[in-house]
Amino acid sequence: MTTLTAGGRRTLRRPPDAVVLPIVVLLLVATVAMSIAVGPRTLTLDDLLAALTAPTGTETDLIVRDVRLPRTFIGIAAGSALAVAGVIMQTLTRNPLAEPGLLGVNAGASFAVAIAIVVLRIGDFGATMWFAFLGAAVASALVAVIGGVGRGASIGRLTLTGVAIGAVLSAATAALSLIDPYAYQSMRLWGAGALGGRSLDAAVLTLVVVAVGLVLVVLIAPGLGLLALGEDTARALGGRVGIARLGGFLAIVVLCGAATAAAGPIAFVGLLVPHALRAVFGPDTRRLLIYSALAGPILLLLADVLCGVLIAPRSIPVGVMTAFLGAPVLVALVLSRRVQAEGAPS
Repeated sequence: MTTLTAGGRRTLRRPPDAVVLPIVVLLLVATVAMSIAVGPRTLTLDDLLAALTAPTGTETDLIVRDVRLPRTFIGIAAGSALAVAGVIMQTLTRNPLAEPGLLGVNAGASFAVAIAIVVLRIGDFGATMWFAFLGAAVASALVAVIGGVGRGASIGRLTLTGVAIGAVLSAATAALSLIDPYAYQSMRLWGAGALGGRSLDAAVLTLVVVAVGLVLVVLIAPGLGLLALGEDTARALGGRVGIARLGGFLAIVVLCGAATAAAGPIAFVGLLVPHALRAVFGPDTRRLLIYSALAGPILLLLADVLCGVLIAPRSIPVGVMTAFLGAPVLVALVLSRRVQAEGAPS
């Protein structure tokens, strides 16, 4: 809804949280139910309730508890993690195109996991997650050092640096997986971005780690909100810029590391969700963080359901679907910024 200000300018009236938040939560609940129910074998609500509350070891119980429930938990955790990480990256770098996939963070986590599996022969999921954290941290640091972050940083240079580092690390990950046939089989779907293939224990661990990352985000949210106004303004308002940046960096490492270790390098979730929400809620960083944590799983789980029904009984990795959805959005954003730059007065 638009309103006219005293100067005759049109402004967008932002919807109140009391109306929007319950709707988004209901959408998330409905999407979670759909993710568990829809598949090669569609389940009824009675099937779901029986499998979750009173399992008897039937085939339906095994489908729900061993296949679809872990898949849904991974989708919730990865969707929230990647969407929130996208908001944080866009705030810290002041780059509207910043996203864990574009800036090489997911690729760094994937490369570290590949080293753990292929070179060190580590198969435990909890152990590989630590490697994912390390890889995400190193990739983030490389992009920041080479591309430049902060004052005088070029948006184009930062993005190109992230894409270049991500491409190199992705190629190295593919090369490592080809060395060992067993590793190739275990990493083939994961490398394309997939929610399945994890146990319920691994899915719960991912949820817990992402929850820890989100708690950290809550703690630094006021500082990120000030930092979104610019470093000088944040300092003038009493914001601790250094702490906000460090907290944001740690949150990105935890969130992206957990999501990538569990589901592989899924791209564009951190780009699609923040930009869609920004069009509705404006630039309020704290609102973007809250709604991204809820809308990220909705996007990722809906994409996964769509992957399962398009060519049933086979399925497409969800990372392929998010790439199909995100690539046109990225091109549109780049073109719109180019038009704005060309139209700006010299």
